[in-house]
Amino acid sequence: MSVLAGFANISKVPELRRRVLFTLAMLAVYRIGSFVTIPGVDRNVMKAVLNKQGGGLLGFFNMFSGGALSNLSIFAIGIMPYVSASIVLQLLAMVFKPLDELRKEGEQGQRKINQYTRYGTIGLAMFQSFGIAMTLEALNDSDFSGAANVVTHAGWGFRLMTMITLTTGTCFIMWLGEQITDRGIGNGISLLIFAGIVTDIPGGVFGYFQTHKGSIQPLNLFAVGAIVLLTVAAIVFFERGQRRIPIYYARRTVGRRVYGGQTAHLPLKVNTSGTIPPIFASSLLMFPATLANFKIPGMAQLQSSLERGDWLFNVFYAALIVFFCFFYTAVTFQAVDVADNLKKQQAFIPSIRQGKQTAEYIDKVLTRITLGGAFYVVAVCIVPTVISEYFKVPFRWGGTSIMIVVGVALDTVAQIEAHLITRNYEGLSGGGGRATRIRGRRDLA
Repeated sequence: MSVLAGFANISKVPELRRRVLFTLAMLAVYRIGSFVTIPGVDRNVMKAVLNKQGGGLLGFFNMFSGGALSNLSIFAIGIMPYVSASIVLQLLAMVFKPLDELRKEGEQGQRKINQYTRYGTIGLAMFQSFGIAMTLEALNDSDFSGAANVVTHAGWGFRLMTMITLTTGTCFIMWLGEQITDRGIGNGISLLIFAGIVTDIPGGVFGYFQTHKGSIQPLNLFAVGAIVLLTVAAIVFFERGQRRIPIYYARRTVGRRVYGGQTAHLPLKVNTSGTIPPIFASSLLMFPATLANFKIPGMAQLQSSLERGDWLFNVFYAALIVFFCFFYTAVTFQAVDVADNLKKQQAFIPSIRQGKQTAEYIDKVLTRITLGGAFYVVAVCIVPTVISEYFKVPFRWGGTSIMIVVGVALDTVAQIEAHLITRNYEGLSGGGGRATRIRGRRDLA
């Protein structure tokens, strides 16, 4: 109740109210676009294909697109080309010096990198949309579609129309995400993925009860519910966990005033990379399906091996998650830059020399907690999926989706609370004696 009382203060801040309403409006536009079908296809046949494939790779891709793939909508590719382009740019920044220097130029350099990411998104979207067109045509002759055809009029006309439609849809989603980030609340790209996953939950619950009419086992439902609750609790615990390194500021005298002599701390999160590793890993595991449509040798066999829930999929998935946990942490958190900033501020870590030794110490501590954070992400993303497969739960409530939903929700709530505190309101705790009240002029009078 205290959290709900805190949310009631949103209406008292005009700017925050506008941001929240704008975000909801953009998410509504995104959901409406998920039902606009691309020309020349039959969405009912495509839904039958996904139902027969169960929890395969197409179903996993459909989850991230918010059901847009099953509807064969203009948003069928979703935001994954943008995610893939971001991966490529960040990898190039590690080995390509001009791009790394551009990243260090601050806001101006970041704008240029964002522009390159948009160009890469368009290229990847065209590539993947052509692969989807070829896949849809191939389904006409497959056993999945039966007597009906997914594509009503196959050929180059359909392929070009599909490429233009899906690429335009991806660019529009990318624009929506950027607008939410700039004019709304929260990270736009993450919120779009969040919306796609959440909207699939009611249909999954309904489908489960429809499939198991008369044979629902309460023990299985209780076990799955307990797994979901434990997973959410573990995510909240680890996402809020951090290692605090004590920082001391040296005293210095400027004129007649003495500055410094204060104590602070450097917070290092257990999971610095957030929800990025499972999103990146999922994006890469979807890529062989696109390459297989171009008849590249070995890709068809790799695609058939990477079925969701299979042990080989889980091994690759876990390895990619661990890699991206360390990689994204190394990209976003530069220990050398932090050590230089501390030195400029005449701050130091007790018993650690300023400069190089400080950077090595921070990097050592960060590496240790990142290893624990990587194991936590792997456990959250894989263990619930394995257990759900054991209990034969048909809807896709894997650890990846739960982690993304909870992580994005925590980040968005934190931003809302920051706006409330900035505007002299209590935080989301809603009082209760646990939050420090920021008094206004009338209270001080």
